[in-house]
Amino acid sequence: MSGGKQEAGGGGGPRGGCLREYPALPVWVVEDHQDVLPFIYRAIGSKHLPASNISFVHLDSHPDLLIPVNMPADTVFDKETLFSELSIENWIMPAVYAGHISQVVWLHPPWAHQISEGKHSFLVGKDVSTTTIRVTGTDHYFLSDGLYVPADQLENQKSLNLHVILINPIEWPNGHEENGEVASAKRLKLNTDDTASATSASSSMGLGDLDNSTPSVKQKEVPNASALNRAGTSPECSASSCLKNSECPIKEVVKDICQVLQKGDAYVLDIDLDFFSVKNPFKEMYTQTEYGLLQELYNFKKPHKNATEEGLLDCVENRVHQLEDLEAAFADLCDSDDEETLQKWASYPGMKPLVQLVHSLKTRMESPDYEMVHQAGLTCDYIELPHHVSTEDEIEGLIQSIKVLLKDMPKPTLVTVARSSLDDYCPSEQVDMIQEKVLNLLGSVYGSLNVHLDYSSTSSSL
Repeated sequence: MSGGKQEAGGGGGPRGGCLREYPALPVWVVEDHQDVLPFIYRAIGSKHLPASNISFVHLDSHPDLLIPVNMPADTVFDKETLFSELSIENWIMPAVYAGHISQVVWLHPPWAHQISEGKHSFLVGKDVSTTTIRVTGTDHYFLSDGLYVPADQLENQKSLNLHVILINPIEWPNGHEENGEVASAKRLKLNTDDTASATSASSSMGLGDLDNSTPSVKQKEVPNASALNRAGTSPECSASSCLKNSECPIKEVVKDICQVLQKGDAYVLDIDLDFFSVKNPFKEMYTQTEYGLLQELYNFKKPHKNATEEGLLDCVENRVHQLEDLEAAFADLCDSDDEETLQKWASYPGMKPLVQLVHSLKTRMESPDYEMVHQAGLTCDYIELPHHVSTEDEIEGLIQSIKVLLKDMPKPTLVTVARSSLDDYCPSEQVDMIQEKVLNLLGSVYGSLNVHLDYSSTSSSL
């Protein structure tokens, strides 16, 4: 792909030139993020996207790069079964293993640091011993979920180039303080009652609304960003460490992204609205004491910095046993949470905090949802889920940064958008406003859009 704008479907590779083009750029808006994957597969089937070597630009407060732990790898070749197995945290990697996606660019806001900055190249394949999908990636994000295996243990290997890039708002308001703990591990779908109706379609909007606003800047880790290190993890963002009002860094970011996109034959732009404002919903379900006890129970013991392959395998094996014990314990408590059951599990190594946790839950709830407690625990491994409810100025700053970025990038084949509001990852009181801003932004950059509000069974052309 060239650095300039292209018509939808236009790619840089030989297959890209043979792809069909949409009359107007499709924008699919869903509620739960995994629900965008069928629309990507549909575009592959209609030959608007190639069957392989797709690049994926992913704006989100969460990487969503986990893998369904026990799902047989071959499930990816039965798409209907695959779609039924996926959740919000694990829907991208199966498409990598299926051979469709080769490059992922995760653009994250300043409060999310789940995977270290820079380029990560690793293999995704079928574990010959378990027949599940596993990776050779050694970032804590993968190790803490027990997903690492050595390359010689993988068959049907696919290469993935993952680029992790920080995006700052064009201007960070003065007096900014972190809202909750920065950074995060993994989000998991909450089994909440979807009693809230799938919110009505967003209000009418003028696509030129943003045209006269000040150009904004989005930044990634770049050489002249003193607070960032291209090779490693960025420090916690503060008002002083975030660059302001300069489009130079974003131009460097565009250059980096365009180099990645040139390696693919087409690309999908994917936006989770919680990129702009995000909550850790478990923080509101449990007391501070209970949340602390979950962190003790689910704490991930990191490997040594220069761990050997044997050391990494020991780390993963210990982690898998730890998670299996915790899952079994909470499954047991679903059947009976009497003292006998509780004391049995508390005798296991590292499980003593379970007693205090269950006692605390039972004083507040008649019948605690132990499956939900386990889900919350799975997000408490090596760092907390991101929690930063943005001000409108911060949201607008990120919108403007994305606008600068997209104007200098090629045009995507399609855009997918996730609201993530019923699970409260994107604050429900902000989601409609953010969605309207994002659709305005897309219209101002790309012109004609074919918007499908799939969560409300409504679509429109803008």
